[in-house]
Amino acid sequence: MDMKNFITFEGGECSGKTTIIESIVKKFKELNIDYITTREPGGIRIAEDIRNIILDVNNTEMTPECEALLYAASRMQHLSQKVLPALKDNKIVLCDRFLDSSLAYQGYARGLGMDSVLKANSFALDYLPGLTIFIDVKPEVALKRLGQRNKSDRLDLEKKDFHQRVYEGYHKVLEMYPDRIFRIDGNQSLEDVTNDCISAVLRYLNI
Repeated sequence: MDMKNFITFEGGECSGKTTIIESIVKKFKELNIDYITTREPGGIRIAEDIRNIILDVNNTEMTPECEALLYAASRMQHLSQKVLPALKDNKIVLCDRFLDSSLAYQGYARGLGMDSVLKANSFALDYLPGLTIFIDVKPEVALKRLGQRNKSDRLDLEKKDFHQRVYEGYHKVLEMYPDRIFRIDGNQSLEDVTNDCISAVLRYLNI
């Protein structure tokens, strides 16, 4: 299947992905572009149930291996049930997170290794996005934003060194997929970051 219309957005906690996707949606509506938005983990009932388990602050005993496999299971259900059907209908799919998150969070930050995470997600490797926007926000900036959140999940509660490893992990992933991942400086103002992301997506789609 042609995955060109599958566009994902990556970054650490509080990188602004949700707000940026909303702005891209507004632009798509102005241009009458057919699209759907979704997220990982989630997007469909089963995947949302898995999301609740992963992010529950009470599940502190969850092992990195269990966490990685839950993400992989959610990913395949989400692909099969929502992403691939939308692509078959020639819709553009804007997805908040995908495989790169697992590589950065579980592969690198949790120490499972990139190869182990890739093996766990072997089914998803045939469906990599055509474009990934990586919003590169320094951990100290992200943590400052995180402190302003009204609600935290299990990953938000991790210590500073974990978020630093996630940041490093994303840069490792960027080295792995330089032709697919487009880096945006997320330390700019939200307006500038948003404009850069919109420009990158429209340029990619030749619009």
